[in-house]
Amino acid sequence: MGGGASAVELYHLRQQSKKSAKLPNQSLTDYVATEASGKADYLGGFAVTAGIGIEPYLKAFEEAGDDYSAIMLKALADRLAEAFAERMHERVRKEFWGYAADERIDNDALIAEEYRGIRPAPGYPACPEHTEKVKLWKLLDAEANTGIQLTESMAMYPASSVSGWYFSHPDAKYFTVRGIQDDQAEEYRRKKDWDEATAGRWLNPIR
Repeated sequence: MGGGASAVELYHLRQQSKKSAKLPNQSLTDYVATEASGKADYLGGFAVTAGIGIEPYLKAFEEAGDDYSAIMLKALADRLAEAFAERMHERVRKEFWGYAADERIDNDALIAEEYRGIRPAPGYPACPEHTEKVKLWKLLDAEANTGIQLTESMAMYPASSVSGWYFSHPDAKYFTVRGIQDDQAEEYRRKKDWDEATAGRWLNPIR
């Protein structure tokens, strides 16, 4: 994905849990056309925040013993970041990619995610390995463009931030990857050029 100096190769894990014969073990790669298909396809990325500049206010509330206001400010920033992510996804569907330009859904359908496409976040169930977030940051030049930093543990700072990938495939749905077995873990370790300790740090929580 990407172009020129910004090109990166993304890795997504696949479910390995036992299922009935009619249910496949899913990976997010299933929602992108293969090179062999000859089809042009796209994967998007985003990072948004609503938490820049709230720290002095949080500190003032906490020093004053006003835990309620501190909690409410954090909650407001979180909700605004989520709303920002939702709005940007809507614009992708209707304007930037335009594959659902005529989309008309009410608020209940919006909450139920009854629209085409998903926006899974690195570190969450469908793509639970956090370090792929570094590639997202490279593609977007996210820190320079948004001010959002990645910590050593791959958390976002400010905390009231949301990031992820855009998939437009009409069958794309959210799912959970867990129970990673030795064969996939070893292949993934080799692809990432990790030593055993690094692989254990990032993969053991989902094995």
